[in-house]
Amino acid sequence: MPTTIVLVKQVPDPETPAAQFRVDPAANKVIPAQGIAPVISPFDEQAVEVALRLKEAGGGKVIAVSMGPASVRDVVKHALAMGADEGYVITGPEVEDADASVTAYVLAKAIQKIGVPDLIITGRQAADWDQGQVGIGVATNLGIPHLLNGQKAELQDDGTLLFERVTSVGIMSYKAKTPVLISTSQEVGQARYPTLRNIMAAAKKEITEWTASDIGAEADKVGSGGRRAKLQRLFIPVF
Repeated sequence: MPTTIVLVKQVPDPETPAAQFRVDPAANKVIPAQGIAPVISPFDEQAVEVALRLKEAGGGKVIAVSMGPASVRDVVKHALAMGADEGYVITGPEVEDADASVTAYVLAKAIQKIGVPDLIITGRQAADWDQGQVGIGVATNLGIPHLLNGQKAELQDDGTLLFERVTSVGIMSYKAKTPVLISTSQEVGQARYPTLRNIMAAAKKEITEWTASDIGAEADKVGSGGRRAKLQRLFIPVF
């Protein structure tokens, strides 16, 4: 039966009122809004939806993976409540405040430890930084093909994936051998809401928690030493 890994990220709630959005210009960080918890990136929620549709069509298993502070367990729990089967998080100081390069490396190492699946799915981009780089980086680190921003995926019995992407000139169809990484587009539509039954079941599921050393990450490729990008300035624009 096919296995799908979905990569999910925790982001500040996009519905946070603008008046409550604050940044720390000295630390170049967003200050969490009081009383408003971070959430799963809506684009990653769509990625989970695609994984679950594939599971419903052909069986198999869906695994949610995230990295960051301890609170990322909440976004993995959300994926479990939607219907994912297993959850993994990578936490610790070495993976906090990571850039896209460190994130892609760490997630790829975690996937290798779990076992490279038939399919890896990401959202089209994170809802906070909007870079869209991590999925490509994960595929590159794993040495597998990637297909970006699709509305539909279908696993075939011969070990290939059919993939549809909406473009300005129509719908483009692709075919790739598994394992393969794909990212989803907004054409996927609204992700399902977790049911009460699934929320209760998710609360009982254990989430595997690893550090960078647990997954065999090289010290010079994580933490500040692994960063390839330097954030020069973070500020709220004044119009």
